[in-house]
Amino acid sequence: MADISGGTLVSTRIRLARNLEGYPFPSHIKDEKQAKEIIRLVSSGLNRLDDFKLYYMDAIDEGEANSLKENHLISPDLMARKRLGAALINDDKSISVMINEEDHLREQCIIKGLHLKNAYDRISGIDSKIGRTIKFAYDEQLGYLTACPTNLGTGMRASVMLFLPAVTLNGSMGDLVRSISRLGLTVRGIYGEGSNAEGYMYQVSNEVTLGVTEEDILSQVEEVAGQICRLEKAERKKLASGSNRLAVKDKCMRAYGVATNCAVLSSGELATLAADIKLGACLGFIPVSDVAAIDDLVARMRPYNINISAGKPLTAAERDVYRAEYSSATIKRLAGAR
Repeated sequence: MADISGGTLVSTRIRLARNLEGYPFPSHIKDEKQAKEIIRLVSSGLNRLDDFKLYYMDAIDEGEANSLKENHLISPDLMARKRLGAALINDDKSISVMINEEDHLREQCIIKGLHLKNAYDRISGIDSKIGRTIKFAYDEQLGYLTACPTNLGTGMRASVMLFLPAVTLNGSMGDLVRSISRLGLTVRGIYGEGSNAEGYMYQVSNEVTLGVTEEDILSQVEEVAGQICRLEKAERKKLASGSNRLAVKDKCMRAYGVATNCAVLSSGELATLAADIKLGACLGFIPVSDVAAIDDLVARMRPYNINISAGKPLTAAERDVYRAEYSSATIKRLAGAR
């Protein structure tokens, strides 16, 4: 696929929505005993896989829950269902199975880069293992039955996370969103529905799940991702050679200067600076070859993940100081600076 090395294609996610036959949807579960029974049934389907850990939402502290959310492994909705919710997460944090969120099961696989088929095969394998011991709610005409009608059919959302600074800065994002919508796809922010686009990052996914096959969805999302990459590449050429080249270079270099010389740095400011540093790297202004490492840095320095990096709980003020020092050293290393 075009331009993976340029940092346009950040990650792939496949998510499957499933419900157990004979049980009410999670929004109608009032009995905590019934919720725990669903958790037990689902987890027993993966009990032979030693690399999965079960997290009960009412048993983990706020910091750990928020760290899992920052890494896209659980959702705010699951966090809000403390008495009823749980999650199964594998060791390398590439697969998570949320239990009793909007549906009984939200199974997902996240992989760096564009690997839709690989991600689908992995989560489909997990889905099959769970399905061997429990029966999913399924209708011959409607497919998998889900709490929200928009997920009926395959119950699958295939999405790619894209870094689109040039499309954004050149004012082409509105046209792109409208074009994608006409194809039955949607564009969201970094944390999915209802979230904002942070650091020029956008999530593109299918909206249609009924009347199509999984292969149809994978093919369409991959084709559109390729088209967007080609558009972003063309828009970057305009940025690098047009009348605004000097202004864009100045913007990127100032971001690098601030990020490597500040004394305090908030999470939001780091995300903004990192996006411009990545753009500078993609345009050849800053010698960073591994732009994916900058994405990892931003994730590691989020308000709850940062405590893991520091090895201890930090106050808000301490986080900003630690983030500034850690980010400065990391970005300098990535750019080969001394």
